[in-house]
Amino acid sequence: MSSKWVFHKLSSHQHFCSILISPFKTKISQDPSKIVLNHVDISHLLTICAREGHLHLGSSLHASFVKNNDNVTVIWNSLLSLYLKCGRVADAVKLFDEMPVRDTVSWNTMVSGFLRTGDFDKGFGLFKRFLELGFYQLDQASFTTVLSACDRPELGFFNKMIHGLVFSSGYMEEITVGNALITSYFKCGCSNSGRQVFNEMSERNVITWTAIISGLVQNLLYKDGLRLFVEMRHGLVNPNTLTYLGSLMACSGLQALSEGRQIHGVLWKLGIQTDFCIESALMDMYSKCGSVEDAWQIFESAEELDEVSMTVILVGFAQNGFEEEAIQFFVKIVKAGIEIVPNMVSAALGVFGVDTSLGLGKQIHSLIIKRSFTANPFVSNGLINLYSKCGDLEESIKVFSRMPHRNSISWNSMIAAFARHGDGSRALQLYEEMRLEGVEPTDVTFLSLLHACSHVGLVEKGMEFLKSMTEVHRMPPRTEHYTCIVDMLGRAGFLNEAKSFIEGLPVKPDEQVWQALLGACSIHGDSEIGKYAADQLFLASPESPATYILMANIYSSKGRWKERARIIKRMKEMGVDKDTGVSWIEIEKKIHSFVVDDRLHPQTKIIYRVLVELFRLMIDEGYIPDKRFILHYLNQEEKGMYTS
Repeated sequence: MSSKWVFHKLSSHQHFCSILISPFKTKISQDPSKIVLNHVDISHLLTICAREGHLHLGSSLHASFVKNNDNVTVIWNSLLSLYLKCGRVADAVKLFDEMPVRDTVSWNTMVSGFLRTGDFDKGFGLFKRFLELGFYQLDQASFTTVLSACDRPELGFFNKMIHGLVFSSGYMEEITVGNALITSYFKCGCSNSGRQVFNEMSERNVITWTAIISGLVQNLLYKDGLRLFVEMRHGLVNPNTLTYLGSLMACSGLQALSEGRQIHGVLWKLGIQTDFCIESALMDMYSKCGSVEDAWQIFESAEELDEVSMTVILVGFAQNGFEEEAIQFFVKIVKAGIEIVPNMVSAALGVFGVDTSLGLGKQIHSLIIKRSFTANPFVSNGLINLYSKCGDLEESIKVFSRMPHRNSISWNSMIAAFARHGDGSRALQLYEEMRLEGVEPTDVTFLSLLHACSHVGLVEKGMEFLKSMTEVHRMPPRTEHYTCIVDMLGRAGFLNEAKSFIEGLPVKPDEQVWQALLGACSIHGDSEIGKYAADQLFLASPESPATYILMANIYSSKGRWKERARIIKRMKEMGVDKDTGVSWIEIEKKIHSFVVDDRLHPQTKIIYRVLVELFRLMIDEGYIPDKRFILHYLNQEEKGMYTS
């Protein structure tokens, strides 16, 4: 190929010229008219064109190559790569079919191209054709290429087939193939197979260790991941940044603050604690371990911040009960003119609850519309939860109905919204619509359904859902599901059945389960089963005020004042204080909170004056106070006034 023609073509791509000609400076310094680029030079030019996306120049080189009738396989392979990386799959297929000679690189390039674009049928089909040529044609790149595409649970069977081929073709000792097998097995959810490959490898490099540690962590096997990281640290292979990221994720999952601090110390010594990804992982670890102050310190000392680190801090505030700080932080970000991304908005929406400003929530909704984030399902899911938790169910319904794409979380959020507002029938109806849409329920779906059944007294339906969850969908119930069942049975008055249900659980019942039973006994005034539940709670959590208060209310409703007095005395002896109940109301975008006998509000006199007037009107209308709910707060003299 004439060098004059090549450099003439380069001159029309001046902005690209310096990149292309840098490998050929020595030859260019000579007389271009006497220089002929060999097939290695041209292949290198085509590789650069593919990497930089310059299809037009690559096609021009292709034309000259065909004109000169050069049948060099390495150039054909470079052209295949060019067309595939530039999205011209049809041109690549045509070129592949016309190639006079195909080598292993040719087949690998085509298989990789199809798999990279998501066309798995053609990619795996082409690999099968390649396989029919015989094992001698395959190399380690053939296996690593196909294994890189096996990243979903449904491809687990295919992964095992490739593993068998690797073994048959004698590539089990190739470390790159072993690493690819470990990675693909864990991505398919086949943790045991991934561990087996790791254990059988005679040689391991840093990629091997990183693959097994990251794979275990991604499959929620945090303890095993952290144990292998410690083992690696005592060996000859040094971790890299990705290995440390995996270890920090394991600490986050285990809430292992002490181990996380040790890893942070190692990172500090190595001087890589300021790495962008490492800083975000450290903030996430400290946040999930409950040490928001440490997370905030890293955030403040960071030289650069991005949306990931800001989202981590927002979520950290929310997970550790700093909802107001999270909202203030988000507001500051917006006011500072920092670019807002959907993940940040989703994190901010997650902190909204019953005592949060609905007005501020609507302002964030306006921001979402302006930034065109409504198509993002996670943002819309957050809006559904925001409105339902702030008491505006109808707005939740509007957001749900306008969503162009709904995932299982969207349906779960809306079902939970109906359940939260006591509309059990609409929650069950929405579940039927969800099933008709072909969306598979999750354990969260069943939790919301059980919650809905509990509030509307649909005991049989609730038990059907529990059976469907375990027998049809093969989902093991969590403590929260068992708690809902106990609450559902108890609310409906089936206290003995609720007690029997607890005693027959396959796991040891925790405080939530016993508290649900005790709460139901408080509703129905059952002191016998209530005392049984309370005794379990006293053993499990003697410092919890709820147990004492609920038992005192049960005794009050039955007029058993001596038993009530003993409970209150025991509560005082244990040094347990009753949690103060808080009521709130939002007026003109401002939250007004109140506790019992509150005198701190600036408009206290007006408020109490109105309350007195309202109480007089209620008495005139025949209102009689419910002794079950007021006798706990009365002294003996006041009690006599209401019981006489």
